[in-house]
Amino acid sequence: MALNKYLDVSPEVAEALAAGKPVVALESTIISHGMPYPQNVETALAVEGIIRENGAVPATIAIIGGRLKAGCTKEEIEYLGKAGTKVTKASRRDLAMLCARGQDGATTVTTTMIIAHMAGIKVFATGGIGGVHRGAETTMDISADLEELAHTPVMVVCAGAKSILDLGLTLEYLETHGVPVLGYGTKELPAFYTRHSGFQVDYQVDSPEELAAAFRASLELGFTGGMLVTNPIPEEYSMDPKVINAAIDEALAQAKANGIHGKETTPFLLAKVKELTGGDSLDSNIQLVFNNARLAARTAACLTK
Repeated sequence: MALNKYLDVSPEVAEALAAGKPVVALESTIISHGMPYPQNVETALAVEGIIRENGAVPATIAIIGGRLKAGCTKEEIEYLGKAGTKVTKASRRDLAMLCARGQDGATTVTTTMIIAHMAGIKVFATGGIGGVHRGAETTMDISADLEELAHTPVMVVCAGAKSILDLGLTLEYLETHGVPVLGYGTKELPAFYTRHSGFQVDYQVDSPEELAAAFRASLELGFTGGMLVTNPIPEEYSMDPKVINAAIDEALAQAKANGIHGKETTPFLLAKVKELTGGDSLDSNIQLVFNNARLAARTAACLTK
């Protein structure tokens, strides 16, 4: 494929793609906006290690100096981790300006999908996707992640939608846009920190082979949208729904009182939930990312067979 003039594919990722080896994309918002330094860098490098252990090549994606990076070096990950929230949280609307101005950006689910697709990477592991925010019927606050899933043919492996969202409306939106939502080993949508939400996914799938077959069929049918795989957090790291929901309700009330909205909402809510749960939510967050990386790597390996 003709590569975009703004895109830099790392030598390791380019070599893997050319040889038909499995590659898994990773986002960078989790590094700059999701966790404190140095935990963010340690987690990012650990996730890359897990992907390697499971037979695939990791490609951490970011925008550095106006260049779209498909595969970051350790030094670039360290840079993003130290710079933290000074790095723009970059959605689709930001890409052109960041490239034109030669600036940095941490990629969300949306922009990671865009850059992965440009590079030819088909599988992407993340923590949780964005979705329809609670109260969206008046605020119209709906994550660009959902629209991207409808238009960009990348498989996204996540632990469901973040439980700070309206999960029912998020599923309705995905259905309207024709995005298949698969549950790995479950028929129920996982709710990020917890395994249960009370909402049903479209299909239960029980092996990486079956996930790969479903996505291969989607590509061969000529569908131009993505596929969402929801992988429940491991049982031992799942949080008590009462504890997490109480923390979320309190965080939402504080966000409203402080006039927090738009792209600031999710980082504020996640930080507040972490504070209210004594850091337990951050530990759960890290473990579910590891779990998703394992499944994504195994699925990518099946997809390249």
